[in-house]
Amino acid sequence: MKLQKMRNYVVIASSVLVLVGCASVGNHALKDETNETVAQKIKENETTKEQVKQTLGAPSEVTFTDSGKEIWKYMLANMKADAVNFIPFMGLFGSSYTGTKKELIILFDGNIVQRYTMSESDASVKTGVFK
Repeated sequence: MKLQKMRNYVVIASSVLVLVGCASVGNHALKDETNETVAQKIKENETTKEQVKQTLGAPSEVTFTDSGKEIWKYMLANMKADAVNFIPFMGLFGSSYTGTKKELIILFDGNIVQRYTMSESDASVKTGVFK
């Protein structure tokens, strides 16, 4: 009976670890986007704010240049827990996650896209002794 309970705890603990092993933060509309797919959807001096919003949803951040032009930023970070996080008691000393970060920045001149840039890079988040 004790062996069965222990087995149940191991199965539950393993399931929880698998569920917390991945996380994504930001605008999920960027998940499958690349420079090529964005270029098909956003045309400089042609695409409007409304078209961008219909395609990608609301931006993560809106700022303005000194001259008053609007800048929309979209960001998505897909992170996975590194193996060190699953070593018993290591969580007491910190954590480590790696993945990718996508960022799309769009500059509007009035209601029309003037310029944009799309980037994708490796990302990592480390806390505690793993910094």
